[in-house]
Amino acid sequence: MLCTRLTNARFLTMDPRHPVAHDLGIWRGRIVGVDEAVTSLPARRVVDLGGATVLPGFIDSHVHLAWAGLKAGAPSVAPCERIEDILAVVDAAARRPAPAGAWVEVAGYDQRALGRHLTAAELDRVSHGRKIFLMHDSGHACVVNTAVLELLPDGTPHEDGFLAESAMTAARRLRLPYSQEELADAIEKAARACLDEGVTACAEAGIGGGLLGHSPVELGAYQLLRDRGRLPLRVQLMASGDTLRPRAAHPDDGFPRSLDLGLRTGFGDDWLSLGALKIYTDGGMMARTAALTSPYEGTAGDTGRFQDEPERIAALIVDGHLAGWQLAVHAIGDRAADLALDALERAQRLRPRPDARHRVEHAGLIRPDQLPRFAALGVSAVVQPNFLRSFGDDYATVMGEGRADWMYRGRGFLDHGVELVGSSDRPVADGSPLRAIQFMVERLSLSGRSIGPDEAVTVDEALRAYTVAGARACRWEDAAGALAAGMRADLVVLGDDPHRVDPSRIGDIQVLATYVDGRDARAGR
Repeated sequence: MLCTRLTNARFLTMDPRHPVAHDLGIWRGRIVGVDEAVTSLPARRVVDLGGATVLPGFIDSHVHLAWAGLKAGAPSVAPCERIEDILAVVDAAARRPAPAGAWVEVAGYDQRALGRHLTAAELDRVSHGRKIFLMHDSGHACVVNTAVLELLPDGTPHEDGFLAESAMTAARRLRLPYSQEELADAIEKAARACLDEGVTACAEAGIGGGLLGHSPVELGAYQLLRDRGRLPLRVQLMASGDTLRPRAAHPDDGFPRSLDLGLRTGFGDDWLSLGALKIYTDGGMMARTAALTSPYEGTAGDTGRFQDEPERIAALIVDGHLAGWQLAVHAIGDRAADLALDALERAQRLRPRPDARHRVEHAGLIRPDQLPRFAALGVSAVVQPNFLRSFGDDYATVMGEGRADWMYRGRGFLDHGVELVGSSDRPVADGSPLRAIQFMVERLSLSGRSIGPDEAVTVDEALRAYTVAGARACRWEDAAGALAAGMRADLVVLGDDPHRVDPSRIGDIQVLATYVDGRDARAGR
């Protein structure tokens, strides 16, 4: 007997053997089959979906759940566009009662509307004796007051309180780690927001490290949720590259560096597992720290920056590969992509691993000559379409006419045989897969500006990026990404079919229900 049969729906299975179905059977959290295989079987519960469209649950292959949850609960200066308005928010936050020594952390900072960065001196005027930390929306920079600057190690570079990349990491390390309870609450809050958008599984893009880690025992917060039955969707965790340490393993193992006990990609279960090793090469376009081969438009030769010495970054990539990890290499600028591809090529020469499934996270600016290299190395491109939907006008301006069409590509990757994987990088950008899919098809920013129109993809190709390709990038292809017998019963019920509405309406399609493990994960909330 089936646990549940879902009927009277248009199931877009993403399974080429049976692309469209009208019935789907579920038993103990797994799909038994579709149509004739299940229609006549008895079921404890039959759910009439009223003609809705059903897809495999969306997979967001690059998120920051802890950061998203913490940001949602923090004072925010968005969308302030005047210095005095930002300072008023900081002033109010600094006046709130707090334990002795507690930092004032404020979210939503973005200098672009201001025309310049805030300064430490300006923050000092509203600090009230507290340490102030304004997190840049990109996650790659911050502004702090003098009380923080005075605690930084000698030689930490900053510009009147503005700290980017490794300098920001130095400031974050001054603060006591969040507790596992705080992190668990934040993760659950963000995960439930994912469910509301049809996301049933995601990859947390970097825990435990300096840049975006929140605790040296951060993984424990996810395990705490899992143990308490409060983890509402499936999560794959990427360990930050700087958590690897030299290990005196047997020479035959070939592990120059690893986590304690040799943990690596694949450890865990269907709900919580260890995924790729996250390695940063450069910064981001929003903070103007993505590493480019040619300068940002309108600057005096600024080409961004690497997170560390290129040789050290390349060595970490090679060591991670040798230790058996799948790698997720953050590379936004084309100069950073060169470094990533060179290192991955070297790693594969030293120890060939044809099914390593290495990924380049973001791939924000990729030159035409780099596309064949992605394909030759079997590297997937994990892109964030909503970056261009939300920030595309600014990004296109700073890249200039000659490079704007190379940003967050779609068609270019697919035509070269490169796996195109969709993600959000929430909370940096809008987390909605449907709005991202709309952008992938239209290539229009919120203002209506066309950005790289030749990189547009079909609706089917965009849906694949958030289902089949997402599952493959996370090594879940045997259990997720399609609605077929034996797969997890993770699916999203939509109010309309993305193929049948005008592309401009895809992002507005209503998410009616989100099923995880065969149950509506949003019911009863």
